[in-house]
Amino acid sequence: MPEPAAWKYQKITKPMFEAEAVDCVFFGRVITCVGDEVIEDGFVHLKNGRIADVGMRADAPAGAEIVDTGGKTLMPGMMNSHAHLSWDGIHELSQQSMFDPPEIRAYKAAGNMLKSLRAGITLVRDLGVHDANLFTKQAVAQGIFPGPRLLVSGESIIQTGGHTYWVCREASGADEMRRAVRDQVKGGADLIKIMACHDTLEFTDEELHAVIDESHRNRLPITAHATYNDCIARVAEFGVDCVEHGGSMTDETIQLLLDKKLPVVTTFSALVIQANEEIARAFGIPEWKIAERQRAVADKTRFDGLVRAAKAGVPIVFGTDAGSPAVEHDSIVPELGFMVEVGVCPDNLDALRAITARAAVLNGFGDTLGTLEAGKLADMIVVDGKPDEDLSALEKVDMTFIDGKRMH
Repeated sequence: MPEPAAWKYQKITKPMFEAEAVDCVFFGRVITCVGDEVIEDGFVHLKNGRIADVGMRADAPAGAEIVDTGGKTLMPGMMNSHAHLSWDGIHELSQQSMFDPPEIRAYKAAGNMLKSLRAGITLVRDLGVHDANLFTKQAVAQGIFPGPRLLVSGESIIQTGGHTYWVCREASGADEMRRAVRDQVKGGADLIKIMACHDTLEFTDEELHAVIDESHRNRLPITAHATYNDCIARVAEFGVDCVEHGGSMTDETIQLLLDKKLPVVTTFSALVIQANEEIARAFGIPEWKIAERQRAVADKTRFDGLVRAAKAGVPIVFGTDAGSPAVEHDSIVPELGFMVEVGVCPDNLDALRAITARAAVLNGFGDTLGTLEAGKLADMIVVDGKPDEDLSALEKVDMTFIDGKRMH
């Protein structure tokens, strides 16, 4: 792996925030997110930061403290694989991006981490724009502030004057692309993010090759903002590891994603939430934008490429683009519900796998997170309701555990 970020050499006497891992047997309904498995009267035993056992209540081990949830649902911690912690989802995007001082970005990220934990989010993949997430990662890793697990990209890399140039890392030419990647690596990035298009394709072929090659030379995955067929096909051909947002796709492009085993992180939340007149007006979304969003949500044909990709076997992973206008970091249900409504997930249980099991694979934790199975890390939430039957139950998360430590 690359040389560690400078802060990783610092000696930490003790974390400012720390908690003990529990040794408890929890009784309740268990959604393991292993296929469609639901144990109606089951248990999960958390011990030493891991899942010691899972099964029917009658087979629960003796000796550990018992927590009877009264029939509430136990399920893996959820993961938001496309979020921006230092954007608040409330203030105008370009203004807060350009004029928020670093201290305010830090407070926003801290508040949004708390909101994420309370919503049952145990891992956030922060795709940057500016480099604030590098410091958010440091704060959590050093115990300065409690938060979910974090994977961060540092600054998103764009061509000079490219999409959201007012907040990302601009570069021109292959050498500058490589330098931009190296700067993120030096700061401690876990992955690299590029903006590969807006209304037109961005990056020359030489630039696109350089930014992808440099990421892989540093053993980091690279993901691309890609929202329509020509862009998706192009970044897939050039070798990115994931597609953000997605959009229209031909059968040839879908086959390319399958051949290269590339997942798509969908982000419907801005469309769905901004189409809700009451919410959108409260957030100051202009009437023309509300009408535009309502037309988009009503026209399901615009999502045909994503639906066909999902049915063909392209992994679809949950993301919200949290921090976008009206998309707050504890808003989970609108995205999951629309994933089922539009058809990229066939049912609620598959949507729950998109935010747990498939997210874990995307984020490199397929062997340790994402399902409730013996031996995996003890990231678990307790939900007051049955999200497999009604996704709105996820608005009532009673407890959140990371490594067996209660975070909410």
